[in-house]
Amino acid sequence: MVGAVTVKHETSGPRHLKRTVISDARALLKLLCLQDYELSVVLTGDEAIRQLNRSFRGKDRPTDVLSFPQLEHRPSSGGLQLPHAILPRPLGDVVISVDTALRQAIRMAVPLEFRLRSLLIHGVLHLLGYDHERSRAEARRMFALERELSTALQARDRSPRAKLKHSKHLATSSILEVCRPLPARLNKADD
Repeated sequence: MVGAVTVKHETSGPRHLKRTVISDARALLKLLCLQDYELSVVLTGDEAIRQLNRSFRGKDRPTDVLSFPQLEHRPSSGGLQLPHAILPRPLGDVVISVDTALRQAIRMAVPLEFRLRSLLIHGVLHLLGYDHERSRAEARRMFALERELSTALQARDRSPRAKLKHSKHLATSSILEVCRPLPARLNKADD
């Protein structure tokens, strides 16, 4: 099963960004052993993300990315429970400001697609419980994993034999370490 990805594009920006983000998100879910999970991504503008940032974080300014995990909100009993093979489990929502990402991409002299990929990775890691604001050590771990995931996604882009390179990279990286404890951590959300 390939991880389910839904992308809502709320800006007037280029429509190809949606296809790029879907492709990156599916590959990212696979890299992180999350093929049984569903990810929602919203590409929006500064005003909408400013309102979310104010409502949920108490910061009245735009930001580049926000994450809203859904794992802890799964019902523990009652109701219809479908097997995960039929219906993917919700991982959460990642909201990205294309306006802020564009400014950052220009400042960093990188393509907008590259910056969106970085923000997507950052947001997904937040969904998984990583928090660079918790401590310096946690920030180092999170940012190192972000770089590693970005490198793996770039390798997929560069090579016609990306699956082979991707598999080699995954087998020798700390990404594999993320996959090992992940199912247990995610399943705890159901308790």
